[in-house]
Order: sequence, then structure tokens, then C-alpha cells
Amino acid sequence: MLSHKARYALQAMILLAQHHDHGYVLISDLARQGNMPKKFLELILLSLKNRGLLRSRKGKGGGYALSRPPSEVTVGEVVRLIDGPLAPIPCVSVTAYGRCDGCVDERMCGVRLVMKEVRDAIADILDGKKGGLQT
Repeated sequence: MLSHKARYALQAMILLAQHHDHGYVLISDLARQGNMPKKFLELILLSLKNRGLLRSRKGKGGGYALSRPPSEVTVGEVVRLIDGPLAPIPCVSVTAYGRCDGCVDERMCGVRLVMKEVRDAIADILDGKKGGLQT
């Protein structure tokens, strides 16, 4: 399930994508346009900046902007940065693999096989949304 933090991050990224050619956007404007709590949004934007998805500028004409074109940012990338791996169980994660407790044979585990299909479908959709920030 998508957390509130990830949902707000996606909303903010979509708004910033819409303003991509118009410069920086103030946090207060993003919060108002996206109906998001400003203080919570500040933390989210700082996190996205620290991870390289955003850049910021202080002073007049300042605010936040995407650090690269919207077409180069996937929804999956944003979700992973905020909520972590897309995989429902650790043994099918590409970015945070971990062996499941009590697993005798990963190659033959029926749960793993089904959850790998789920993970692949989610990743295909979210990672295939290049430019999906441009609604």
C-alpha cells in the first residue's frame, strides 16, 4: 500500500513536472495546489532533494524544481525512494533481496513464484511510467 508520504511525494513531483519549464516553485504553492500539509511536504521535498530528484534555490525566485527532465523520472523511482522496495516479500526484491525465514527451497517455493509475478507487474507499470509525472 502506498504511504501518505509517497502519495504526497508523487503529487509534488507531478506539480513540479507541470512547472518544469517555468523555474522554481515555492513549498507553500505546492502545498496549496496539492492540498498537502506544508510542514510534512517540507520534509518530503528535502528527502527528494537529498536523493538527487530535486534542486532548490533560496531567495527571490527560489523554491524547488526537478533536477532532471520529467521524462527521465519514473513513478517507481519516487515510490522506492520514499517507501522502499516494491516487492511484497524480501526474496523477490531486486533492490533489497533477503531470504525468507523458514524457506527450504527458494527455486520451488510457490509463494515466491507468485510474489515474483506480482513484483514484476508492479515494477513494469511504475517503471514504465517515464514521463508519467507529466499528466
